[in-house]
Amino acid sequence: MLLARTRPVRVGRVSVPRTVIVVPDLHGRADLLAEAVAHVEDSYGPEGHLLSLGDAIDRGPESVRCAELLLSLQRQGRATLLMGNHERMAQEGLQWFREYSATGNPAHYRQALEGFRWWMGNGGESVRREVQGLTLEQFPPALAEYLDALRRVVYVTADGEIHAEAPQGPSVLVSHASPPVRHPQYPSPESAALWLRPFDGPFPLPEGVTYSVHGHTPVRTPTRLGRHVYLDLGTYETGRLALLAVNVQGRPEVTVLEGPGNPGAARRYAVFGEPLAARTITLLGRPER
Repeated sequence: MLLARTRPVRVGRVSVPRTVIVVPDLHGRADLLAEAVAHVEDSYGPEGHLLSLGDAIDRGPESVRCAELLLSLQRQGRATLLMGNHERMAQEGLQWFREYSATGNPAHYRQALEGFRWWMGNGGESVRREVQGLTLEQFPPALAEYLDALRRVVYVTADGEIHAEAPQGPSVLVSHASPPVRHPQYPSPESAALWLRPFDGPFPLPEGVTYSVHGHTPVRTPTRLGRHVYLDLGTYETGRLALLAVNVQGRPEVTVLEGPGNPGAARRYAVFGEPLAARTITLLGRPER
């Protein structure tokens, strides 16, 4: 199943497939998302396509703004949006509240409240600070629409097309935390792909997949472990955002945008695998280290 068809860029008489750029966990850093969009436009032109790894919400200051910006890009055909574990927690209470609204069953409302508390206890409290009066009954429409728009696992081919299932030819698998695998703690492989850590692997990849790209686990620098790449640099606190331009058959191009934040916070992040070569761009407003 094809999710998004490439619209090739014409250079003279030659059609060039678009570039797909993976954006990891933003956690409310709408300022760095805007910088990423500008960088993609400058580097790859209007056909550069963002692929968000999820966890765009919680912890940081502008979760709803992140959701709004990503939705706008998706509507323009400029982004594909994946779910992270934080979106999954935000979704839980909302789903049950919708069930309660449709059925009037008080058991559904209890489950909705449990889901809401689960989210609030794991990062959602930052959204409540951002949106005064946030409840299940007063849920931000843009955030609800964003949660409804998310996918879990996609595959990128060399022509820039994005697929829901592994295609026959070479591709790169992209999901929030890990490839989809069966795991006793999770109800489905797609659920496990939101939560597993690198140390739960190595993970098998479908035939034809050359490597996979993930966020979820904070690392000090973009990292490769076997055939898995990890990009989450703790953006919400470090101010460092990694962007990966997918290269199906070769080494991906990685750029790190450095904005306002505390890069020293990365000292407590995991170190494993081997670091990926990356170009660093220091943004205006970055404090002296």
